[in-house]
Amino acid sequence: MNEFDDLIKIKTNNVKPGPGKILISEPFMFDYYFKRSVVLLAEHNIEGSFGVIVNKPMSVNFNEVIKDFPNFTSRIYLGGPVKTDSLYFIHTLGELIDNSMPIIEGLYWGGNIEQIKELIVLNKVDEGNVRFYIGYSGWMPKQLNEELKRDSWVVSSIDKQQIMHSNPDHMWKKSLLKLGGQYKMWINYPSEPTMN
Repeated sequence: MNEFDDLIKIKTNNVKPGPGKILISEPFMFDYYFKRSVVLLAEHNIEGSFGVIVNKPMSVNFNEVIKDFPNFTSRIYLGGPVKTDSLYFIHTLGELIDNSMPIIEGLYWGGNIEQIKELIVLNKVDEGNVRFYIGYSGWMPKQLNEELKRDSWVVSSIDKQQIMHSNPDHMWKKSLLKLGGQYKMWINYPSEPTMN
């Protein structure tokens, strides 16, 4: 980081991480996965934390990546750097899907994938009620807390509508705007400072 970075580095809020909270990356994070990312936490406890990046759609369609699956015309998202050979999903189908884990009101993590496949075949689901992710984002015990102390992330709240229906290309900026005026400096920070 340079002097300019130090000038616009701001102390993040005091919202605590937990299931259903989002992590918004600071603008100085240039990691391939986490640059300008919004991560939905599904779990955060003494054993660690995990969730998925919700604003990184891949440039390919679902069935181009996932074989042996019913035709599903929606996008697939990059969920994070852990287990990138595995498929994860969030949905709004609740009790229709066995073994679903509630994250926030009306939004669930995982469950019985065969029931999801059946609903796809019946044309009863689309990207508005189920989203698929390649890989997930995970932290070892206390790792996320250390990153929060370094202000690598700001924690915020989100609702089902924002997760499932927001344009992922604008989610990072809109999530910061929702937090208030001081975060405008983060939004205006160039994504490639050396190109400025």
